Amino acid sequence: MGNTREIIGATGLAMAKGIFRIVLYVCIAFLIFWAGKVSYEFSYSIFNEKAMSPGEGTEVTVVIEEGANVLKVGKTLQSRGLIDNPYTFVIQEFLSNYHGKMQPGAYTLSTAYLPSRIIGILAGDTDLLGTTENN
Repeated sequence: MGNTREIIGATGLAMAKGIFRIVLYVCIAFLIFWAGKVSYEFSYSIFNEKAMSPGEGTEVTVVIEEGANVLKVGKTLQSRGLIDNPYTFVIQEFLSNYHGKMQPGAYTLSTAYLPSRIIGILAGDTDLLGTTENN
């Protein structure tokens, strides 16, 4: 009789271990899938620029303070409705030709501008001020 309990207990323990492994593998697979999805969406937002309001847009005045880092500028632009995500903006600035060239000052920007155009204007590229295209 004692031997039967040990066999049943060992079988139950083996089943519990098997079920735990299956649940663990499912959780790991879900985590990998979720991380891939989030990474894809973030990367897509970096390289697929979009204006906040295509067309005419609304003009917004933004003041960039002396010594402000790119993330702070991005948060300011997001609060003014010019960009969607400040972290995406940081990477876009890093990958642009204007990396590290943002200048403090007051700027009049439009919600119809793409982030690359905003970065160029904040870096002092005056050629981007007069164009009417969304770029």
